[in-house]
Amino acid sequence: MKKFVAALLTFTVAFFIFSLLYDSQSFFPKYGEKDLNNTISQRYLEKNTDETRPYPETGSANIVTSVVVNYRGFDTLGELTVLFLSAMGVALLLNVGKERLGFRVKPNFILKAGVRIITGIILIVGIYIFVHGHLTPGGGFPGGAMIASSVLLMYISDDKFKEKMNAFTVLEGTSGVLIIVLGLIGLFAFNSFLYNFLPSGEIGHLFSAGLTPILYVLIGLKVGSELSNIIGNFLTQGGEE
Repeated sequence: MKKFVAALLTFTVAFFIFSLLYDSQSFFPKYGEKDLNNTISQRYLEKNTDETRPYPETGSANIVTSVVVNYRGFDTLGELTVLFLSAMGVALLLNVGKERLGFRVKPNFILKAGVRIITGIILIVGIYIFVHGHLTPGGGFPGGAMIASSVLLMYISDDKFKEKMNAFTVLEGTSGVLIIVLGLIGLFAFNSFLYNFLPSGEIGHLFSAGLTPILYVLIGLKVGSELSNIIGNFLTQGGEE
């Protein structure tokens, strides 16, 4: 019965979508007939990267970054809030003690040495990604995830390794508070949350795009520290230190 209902719903949704796409009165333009010069995305490009404008709105060479951090910055803050609540839920449910979980099979020297070399490379690339998020593809979320992946590698390669939970907690809280403060400055001074109130500089340079790279660095640190805390909580067990 469940399969029949699922198939019926799938057929209904598919029929609805195809009827919209192929209906002659549909508001969707036919493939290849859409004039992209008049789309909203084109207007965002013109506002942000057109060097003929005296003051581009963000000055970010990466238009995706402009949208994520500036135009939908409040939504990005919501995503960070969801991640924070998830980390807090994991901490409340699992972090009943501070003892590090041990492995039945002890990691050997080659594994430990190899992971330490790879971890350094991952950390550098992760930091590079969120520092250059306004110039190249990337940003705070992937950069932060790479930092957390290096912490995970250290955990699984060394049964004595235990991250400094307090340091990551302080880093996560500090970066989150700074994002809120910068957003409120824009809200109260310029009537727009996370308003880009710093000079945009010259497009394509490292020190450009005003507030955008600062926010991406803070987002990268917050995501990396939160994910690292989640990893640490998953690998602890009950008991006193």
